[in-house]
Amino acid sequence: MSAETHAGEGAGTHTRPDAEQAEGTGTPGAVSGGAPDASGTSYIAQFRVWRGDIDGGGLEDFKVEVFEGEVVLDIVHRLQATQAPDLAVRWNCKAGKCGSCSAEINGRPRLLCMTRMSIFDRSEIITITPLRAFPVVRDLVTNVNYNYAKAREIPAFVPPQGLGPGEYRMQQEDVGRSQEFRKCIECFLCQDTCHVVRDHEENKQAFAGPRFLMRVAELDMHPLDAAEESGLDRKTTAQDEHGLGYCNITKCCTDVCPEGIKITDNALIPLKERVADRKYDPIVWLGNKIRRRT
Repeated sequence: MSAETHAGEGAGTHTRPDAEQAEGTGTPGAVSGGAPDASGTSYIAQFRVWRGDIDGGGLEDFKVEVFEGEVVLDIVHRLQATQAPDLAVRWNCKAGKCGSCSAEINGRPRLLCMTRMSIFDRSEIITITPLRAFPVVRDLVTNVNYNYAKAREIPAFVPPQGLGPGEYRMQQEDVGRSQEFRKCIECFLCQDTCHVVRDHEENKQAFAGPRFLMRVAELDMHPLDAAEESGLDRKTTAQDEHGLGYCNITKCCTDVCPEGIKITDNALIPLKERVADRKYDPIVWLGNKIRRRT
């Protein structure tokens, strides 16, 4: 495998130690450097990077020169260039828009390209590990096929009958409600941090995760989605097929979203409220009874 890998690679299941529990197994490497920046400001930082594959691995220690204005992905690239040429990491745009370089830094899910070195104390040991909720492929690369499988389970937008292309009309308010969710870059940090699958592998089959429950919520609030007219009840499927009831709205998914999407407040909670109304509101219940009889 090359040092850079791309999404969609398969892997078997493997549980690795997380950043808080694993211990460094490598010896401090030689200091890697490069040309100093224009200001000449640099320092030596200590890193612990998880190395391994499906069969196991551990943390290795490195000392790396850091220059002003750099992000963690810059340091990973410097490690590849100077000390660990076979270090595997998934990345693409380096602009926080492709969602490829997801990893855990000091135990927190982050994008490597959007995490500035300036937020860390210079004496701090910075630990980089792969996403804990997904099987390891190699080093910092994980197999995220679970997410693509869940995406395929979400029924697509159902176009309204009688309207052709270019004839859709919506209020700007309705457009704005769902536009926030369209900012998602599918980095899967929210999927990784959600304790429903992070701590319970057995829940993956029944739980779609915050990213795809957000997709269900977006379609359910879309004024032109004709799912109900076609016999599809998105509220019922959210609860019965995608595991909405597993979510206990801790907002951990919102906390790690690099796009600042308020997943819990604007998607999951409103969806839960609509599910509860459909199932427990006596007026709605009576209306459904009457509709079924007629």
